[in-house]
Amino acid sequence: MVKAYEVPADLLIARLARYLKDEGIVKPPEWAKYVKTGAHTSRVPQDKDWWYTRCASLLRKIYIHGPIGLSDLESEYGGRQRRGSRPSHHRDAGGAIIRNALHQLEDAGYVSKIDKKGRVLTSKGMEVVDRYAKEVFDELLNTIPELSRYA
Repeated sequence: MVKAYEVPADLLIARLARYLKDEGIVKPPEWAKYVKTGAHTSRVPQDKDWWYTRCASLLRKIYIHGPIGLSDLESEYGGRQRRGSRPSHHRDAGGAIIRNALHQLEDAGYVSKIDKKGRVLTSKGMEVVDRYAKEVFDELLNTIPELSRYA
């Protein structure tokens, strides 16, 4: 059985994002086209489908690191804030984006909340992530035959 940490993250996240968008599981809020993703960024995301990518990335992060809390996710998605000639500092990502995405994934039944511990994937969420990890691995297997010894 292929797991999410055995395939490249960018391929898995792109596949999950396309699934979330095509099935209509998550929907970006009205304000999503106007917000920055955190205090460390200077502009809004250039990708118009960034909401689906963020939700897919959250699914993968919770799969690998769960149970994980909101503050840990804010730190994970944060980055370096450039301050001119002064030394840069880390800034957390915006919490409203992560929180709203998690609520949508909870409503879809992919994520559940554990009191005092954080969020984990449900069996339905693990099933979806594993299914798309297997698809990504099979595609890689067709392009790189040497991977067959890991299957």
